This record gives sequence, structure tokens and C-alpha cells, in this order.
Amino acid sequence: MAFELAERLRRLPPYLFAELDEMKARKEKEGVKVIDFGVGDPDLPTPKHVVEEMKRAVEKVENQKYPSYAGKPEFREAVSNFYRRRKGVDVDPDNVIALIGSKEGIAHLPLAFVESGDYVLYTEPGYPVYHSSTLLAGGIPYELPLKEENGFLPDLESIPEDVARKAKIMFLNYPNNPTTAVAEMDFIKEVVDFCTDNNIILAHDAAYSEIAFDYRPRSFLEYENAMECVIEFGSLSKTYNMTGWRIGYALGNEEAVKGLLKVKTNVDSGVFNAVQDAGIAALNGDDGVIEENNRVYRERRDRLVEGLRELGFEVEKPKATFYVWLKVGMPSMEFAKNLLDKAGVLVTPGVGFGKSGEGYVRFALTRDVNVIDEALKRMEGAGVV
Repeated sequence: MAFELAERLRRLPPYLFAELDEMKARKEKEGVKVIDFGVGDPDLPTPKHVVEEMKRAVEKVENQKYPSYAGKPEFREAVSNFYRRRKGVDVDPDNVIALIGSKEGIAHLPLAFVESGDYVLYTEPGYPVYHSSTLLAGGIPYELPLKEENGFLPDLESIPEDVARKAKIMFLNYPNNPTTAVAEMDFIKEVVDFCTDNNIILAHDAAYSEIAFDYRPRSFLEYENAMECVIEFGSLSKTYNMTGWRIGYALGNEEAVKGLLKVKTNVDSGVFNAVQDAGIAALNGDDGVIEENNRVYRERRDRLVEGLRELGFEVEKPKATFYVWLKVGMPSMEFAKNLLDKAGVLVTPGVGFGKSGEGYVRFALTRDVNVIDEALKRMEGAGVV
């Protein structure tokens, strides 16, 4: 029998990282040990005290039952305390919900507020879920190109008035994946005011908010008027090396949070309580864990940037995230395939994040310095410049 996919799925492009996995698998079948700088999955272990808390939490009978849809009060309180400590922002725990990873919340938000004919504004190059979640909700994706000459910030003045009037959500992500750009308070004020004036939910994906070197990442909720329109998505995946644990959170504007929660009550049954207990241990723990992660990523950043410059590339040191965004002067997929074929090094082609990513590739700093050195030697030996 043949079953035809729904139109909403047929409209989705192939998921970028699935394609990269296939490229890598083909090369490994040839006997090549691929050095993978593709997916942003930390190689550093989850902190030991978090793992130990999980072990204890799994044995608790009360944790083996259905969790709360919104999340345990203790987890929501931990997120609130984290924001007060790290960002100087007071958020009522009632305006915090637990997520099965921030990706889940980002994907579900349009289902709560977007109807057929509504626009969703999103930056590109960017996380593919902003675009795909809009299509799945029946909305119209509207691209906000991120260009180097604008510091990889969107040009709000370029948005037509009729689009702004019909827009329900704007997705932003700073520190930015993949460009590594950062947002200062003057831009945050500008975009919050724009969304407030146009009655748009500003959905800020803050997955990389704690990975920074020469910059203190800003929460959009720091701006005094942010609660008028901002819902911010946070993740423990990068901050605490917990990608596989699938736990994140959303907080901010009360109506936006409630709308997202209403979707969640109809499509999932919440985050496993034991994972929430582990998340509490992470959020309430010593911030030295975050600083040590940043020390490691800084060392890797410096070595990779130095090595790429020695190979003849022009590249800036990123102020935040664990990525390096490299301009390559040719089609990004062509460069990525050449690099994989000739050197056995896998990077993410920028065009996979959107058409404005063409001509760039992304390196994830999720490999040890010794592995970075090996990759640079391979690139030099293969003449990949």
C-alpha cells in the first residue's frame, strides 16, 4: 500500500542534520575516520552532581508517575532563581513552564497563535525549526535575512507594514546560531518596541545564553518593557551538557506562556520528574560548571581560528556560542563536500540554515584541541583553502 504524506509535510525541506548524517555514514563506509564539526552536540560530560541527582530521583516512587504539564514547582522556581542570579531579572515561577527540550516549545508555539494567512517572522540563516514549525501550523514564513554588513542583525525597517500587521510571532536567537552574532541592549530595545507596537509575540531562543567569552549575553527579558511581548526559551542542553536529557523551559509574557502550555496539555504529558530533579540540581548548582565549559570552548575557539587564519581564511573570533562561522568564498555545500571528500572533515554548509547562509560554513567547537589540530593538518595536506 502507498500512503501519501500530508501537504504540510511535503512542503518541508529535508532536515539538514539528517542529510549530514548520511554524508558522514557514506564516508565512514569507505574506511575514513571522519572528524565531525557538524551538529552542535557537546562532547563534555554532564556534571557529576547532576548525574548523581538523577540516579537518586529515578528511584523515588513519586517520580514514576505522570508529571505536571507545566513542570514541577521546584523546577520552575529553580529557573526563576537562575534568571535572578545570572540575568538580574525577576520572573514569577507561575510564568515559567518546563519543556521537553527548548526545540519542543519552539515547534509548538505557532500552533497556539498562528492561523492560516498569518505571518511568522524569523531570521535566516537560522535554526530550521522556526521555518518548519510555521509551515506545520499553517502560517506563512517571512524571512529576515542576517547579513554580515548589518552585524547579522535583522533590518526591521525592511519589514512591509502589511506583513507586520499580519505577523503573530517573531523568532530571534541571540547569541546567534549559526552566525555567532550577539545582541546588545540597544537592539533588544528596538525589537521589543517593534513587536509591542505591532502586537507580535517576540519568541527569543536563548539556547546559547551562557556560552560567552568576551561578552555578557543578554536576556531579552532584561529590557523593562519585555514582559509586554517576550517569551524566552532556555535550554539545559548547551549550558550543562545535557542534550540527550531533553529538558528546557519557556518563560516571560503570561499569555504567550499560557498559550504554549495549552498546546502542550493536548500533545504531551510533561517532562519526566526525575529529569526535572536533575535540572534543578544543575540550575541551583555552582556556576563554576558554566565557567569551566566556557574556558574549554575558548581554548578550542582560539586554536581553530588561529589555524584557519594560518590556512589563509579571514575569520573573526566569535564572542559567544560554541561555533565558528567561516566565509569560504564558494557555494557552501560544494565546500563542505570537498572538505569531507578530501580531508574527512565534516562541517555544516551555511545554505542549510537558509539562503543567506550561502558562502559560509559552520564549525561546532565540540571536539578537543588535539582533534582540531588533526583536522587543520588534514585540511592543509588536502589543499582545502
